[in-house]
Parts: sequence; structure tokens; C-alpha cells
Amino acid sequence: MIEESTDASLEPLTTLRVGGAAARLVTASDVEGIIEASLDAWHDGDHWMILGGGSNVVVSDDGFAGTVIRVASRGIVEADTVPGDPPATVRLLVQAGEPWDDVVSYAVERGFSGIEALSGIPGSTGAAPIQNIGAYGQEIASSLTGVEFLDYDTEEVQWLGVHELGFGYRTSIFKAGRRGVVLAVGLRLHADADAGAGRGPQSLGQPIEYGQLATALGVQPGDRVAVGLVRDAVLRLRASKGMILDADDPDSVSAGSFFTNPIVSEAFSRTLPPDAPRWLVEPEAAPVVRALDEAPEPEVFAPHVAPQGGYPVKLSAAWLIEHAGIARGFAIPGSRAAISGKHTLALTNRGGATAAEVAELARFVQWRVQAEFGVNLSPEPVFIGFDAEQADYL
Repeated sequence: MIEESTDASLEPLTTLRVGGAAARLVTASDVEGIIEASLDAWHDGDHWMILGGGSNVVVSDDGFAGTVIRVASRGIVEADTVPGDPPATVRLLVQAGEPWDDVVSYAVERGFSGIEALSGIPGSTGAAPIQNIGAYGQEIASSLTGVEFLDYDTEEVQWLGVHELGFGYRTSIFKAGRRGVVLAVGLRLHADADAGAGRGPQSLGQPIEYGQLATALGVQPGDRVAVGLVRDAVLRLRASKGMILDADDPDSVSAGSFFTNPIVSEAFSRTLPPDAPRWLVEPEAAPVVRALDEAPEPEVFAPHVAPQGGYPVKLSAAWLIEHAGIARGFAIPGSRAAISGKHTLALTNRGGATAAEVAELARFVQWRVQAEFGVNLSPEPVFIGFDAEQADYL
């Protein structure tokens, strides 16, 4: 089912509450509608874009001179497991328009673990694999089995397995240029077999690996905690940073974390102040493909050997911003866009801000960090409707 309108404001459809109008807005509430709207736009040769929850976009004040396809399909079903799944595996198939946090809530209420630390992340489920959402030691890539995808080039619906999605830190093949529409997302979660039936949120989740989350829970890294407690702790942490939309909290009118944590060479990281947070990024082992009846190779211990020049190093964007002299709550004089008063990674709309003001603040932050530390910060949101000259700065 689809609904159409023209000259439709995009501002209320984004979490930053900025942006002009779309020449044509098509809201599709089921898979058939998404496919129909997409193919129509592609065949017309129209400029087009896909919009989910609007949590990771900055739409220009001029709006979008084309067709915006708003994905609003809903539904979560438990799918059959497949041969090779570990014991107590649960598979879910989730429609792309389902709000992501509703999926986490669904899983936690049933005692399924694997995404509980991703609680409170705004946006739709179909958008989650596009940037490989992650928080507090979990990434969707770890629980994803694949996506149902309408491919722009072939105009066919296909299933893309997790190893075909090119996942990296906040990126995927979709951000690298694979065009089309995510229709549904497959997840593989774990039901705690030792917890007993019916325990739901009291079921134990995955080991807690993230230090800040472990501290909030009062446990040690590596401990297992009930999934309901993990979700509650993550929601409190996000709320304390203004990362949960709240009508009474102007810091929550944002696109979430605005910049990704930069990854630099190990040699460059040594040029930064000693107290700058940094983490080695070891590459994941390549997947091994073998027949189902083929016995696995015996494990042989081999120490990690860093490549010449060392492993890449991830830096803290928040630390770089703060130590470049940009304090929480900072705003360019006269601007209604500001750094969050709780979290320097969020750029917020303090009421009536324009997209141009948000972009101006983003460029200022980038300039200060570049000038102070020689590090380029990359925005996490997608900029829509900005001209090429403006985009070159972001």
C-alpha cells in the first residue's frame, strides 16, 4: 500500500527536525508498495532516495527535487533455524520499516540475546545494516544473517548473506555504492538454554565486553547479565547523553553521534598527546568455507604478528573535539545549532535551526580538529540536497 503527496516537508520526518520539502513523497507500508514505488521512480529516471526513521540524514533547506520513498513496512516473525545453527538459536525476519528499538524490545522481552546493547538507537531496521550500527560492544553485523534486497541494477529481489555485505566500522556495501532498497533483515539471536523457559528479560545475555557498560551494571568485563538489565542500563546511558528522543530535552533533537571515530595509522597515533584514547584495530580473520560434512581443521595456535607499520588505530572523536577547544553546549554566535550539552559527538537543533546552520557547525568542528590534531573527522549522517561545493566540506 502506498500514499503519495507533493511538496511534502521532510523536516518532521527527521530526528534533527531540519530540511525543506520533497517534490514527491511516497510512503509505502508493505513490501509490495516499496517495490512498486521504487521501480516507478527508477523507470521515470527521477532522482530518488530512501527514507526510514530519518535519524541519520541531514536534508538541506532546499529539500529534495525528486522522489522520496518512505519505508514504513512493519512486522517481526520468528523464522526456522537452519542446519549448522548452534543450539538455542533463534532466527528473526524483520520488515525494513520496523523501528529498530522495537526489534530490540521484542527480543529482550522473549529472552533473546545478541542485540540488547543496541537498545535505544533510533531509526528503522532497514537502515541498521547500511551503516552497521553498533554500541557498547555490539554491532548488528554480529547478529545479522543477511538482508532481502531490491537491486537497482537488476530490478530483482535477492537475498544477500552477511558475508556479501562488506561490513566494516560504520560502513557496508550500501555506503560504498550498492544501490537499491533493503526490504527485510534477518537476525540470528541466542536463547539462553540454561535459564529455563519463560524467564524472558531475566535470561542471561552475551558477556559484557564494553567497560562503560560493565561499570554501569556493576559487573566485570566478561560477566553475563540478564538481557533486561543490559537494556535498561543502555537506555539510561543513552538518555544521560541526550541520545533518547525526549520532548523536554533539547539535546535529544539530533542525528545521534555526528562523527565517526577516526581510524589512523599506528605511527600517526603516536604524534597525539599521551592521554588521547586509542584502540588497536585488529583485522578479522577471513571466513572459511567448507562442506557441511567436512571435518574442521585442528586449531593451531599462532601469535598475532602486526603488519609492517602496525595495526590501524581507532581514536575517540569526542576526545578530539573537546580537546580542540569545543565545549559541550558550544554554538556559533547567532546560530540555533549547537553541540549537545551532554555529549560532544552530537550536533543538536536548539529550536528553529536550519540545515545550513547544522552544516556550518559541522564544518567548524572539522576545521578545529584538523587544525589542532591533523585529523579529518567524517560525518556519520548522509547529507541530502546539498550542492557539490557544500558537500566537499563535509
